[in-house]
Amino acid sequence: MQKLIASCVNKLINSEVLLYPTDTIWGIGCDATNKIAVDKIYKLKKREESKSLIILVDSFEMLLNYVEEVPNEINKFLKNTTKPTTVVYNNPKNLPNSLIAKDNTIAIRIVNKGFAHKLIKQFGKPIVSTSANISGKKTPLNFEGISNEIKNKVDFVVKVKEEKLTSKSSKIIRFANNKIDILRD
Repeated sequence: MQKLIASCVNKLINSEVLLYPTDTIWGIGCDATNKIAVDKIYKLKKREESKSLIILVDSFEMLLNYVEEVPNEINKFLKNTTKPTTVVYNNPKNLPNSLIAKDNTIAIRIVNKGFAHKLIKQFGKPIVSTSANISGKKTPLNFEGISNEIKNKVDFVVKVKEEKLTSKSSKIIRFANNKIDILRD
């Protein structure tokens, strides 16, 4: 496993795009701080740049490098949930503009287990996590459901024994107007 992770880190350093298992579903990812790699994902997914992408971090400490502040309510929520939860944060920093939504927000999930966690921890930077499909097409629930178009266009397919994935996208929340809004459950 360590050899595979080292190989993936090298590919991320070289602006390559991976197809990999996240803590929820199979995702397409790259170095979230590398505009060239991020642009490759938009092109691969045929996705408008106006639709921002989710990024994954491995810890609360890493999260603080990419957002101005984490509201206490969000911190409490995350400590009390077991379901993978993506949070929309205001005022992102240290990320390419193409990842940041027009309203100056970014969606970030802290991953604390599995291949994605090990990869991010070893890489030391956040990675993009977007579903392994062409924009507008159905999100695949397992590796077999990923189209050949995606499999053939990524730079590297992470071949691991499929981890127990939830086969469901993460919950998405946002703190606004002094309350937590659930954007996707």
